[in-house]
Amino acid sequence: MFDYFAVLVSVVFGLALTHLLRGLGKLIQMRRQCRIYLPHIIWTINVVFWVLAVWWGMFWWRSLSDWTFAWFLFIASYAIVVFVWSYMLDPQEVSEHINFEQFFHDNRRPFFGLMLLAMLMDVPEVLVKSRMGLRTVPTQYAALVVSVIVIAVIGLSTANRRTHLLLPFACLVVLCSYELLSAVRQIAAVN
Repeated sequence: MFDYFAVLVSVVFGLALTHLLRGLGKLIQMRRQCRIYLPHIIWTINVVFWVLAVWWGMFWWRSLSDWTFAWFLFIASYAIVVFVWSYMLDPQEVSEHINFEQFFHDNRRPFFGLMLLAMLMDVPEVLVKSRMGLRTVPTQYAALVVSVIVIAVIGLSTANRRTHLLLPFACLVVLCSYELLSAVRQIAAVN
């Protein structure tokens, strides 16, 4: 069953990555015609990082032999939420003279709402893997959850442009710290 599940999730995450990377490529190509917004670029990096981390985390499901349709639907829904979240960062077609700052702020509420939903869906996904003995939950996970939820709630609740200059950098620090610290923990456990 995992192979069947992995194909679907891989396609959805692959589409998310394609959209994000295509957006970055278009931004590079059109850098002279459009108004670049640094937080947009950092959010794109954050979401690419998130997609890759979640996609990697889905591999632990390979050991589950007893799949239910409800759990399959939940995991597929989580992948879809991550895809739609990634889609909020770039328009389908990038026209000349696009203002990415305006585009980001026009889509701020759906972006942060989907970020919050993705984090809230990640929690049961991670905890169930742990309960089933598929993967241990790193001790740093609680700090990740709280930090990402706080960042998403702040992003949802304020339109302050200065705050939105800081949020993507805060998220990048949180994500990199979590991955680094949980990886160090795994390396230390092996030795």
